[in-house]
Amino acid sequence: MATPPITIHAPTPSGGRLVTVHINSRDEKLGMAHSDRDLVVFLADAGPANPELILNNPAVVQWQGTAAHRYETA
Repeated sequence: MATPPITIHAPTPSGGRLVTVHINSRDEKLGMAHSDRDLVVFLADAGPANPELILNNPAVVQWQGTAAHRYETA
């Protein structure tokens, strides 16, 4: 299975999630998301059409460390 091009990393102790996109064989940081709204803004800037629709598509987005759409640490 190929690595999804967008990774939402595990929450940091301060409650944000690093967002990266895999482009040209390397990971580019898009920013630190504190909400799904932040994600939509980052993804819109990165280029995917309808970014709010891809957040739950595991073929495109990989959520790591905890449940999707959670930004606080456990």
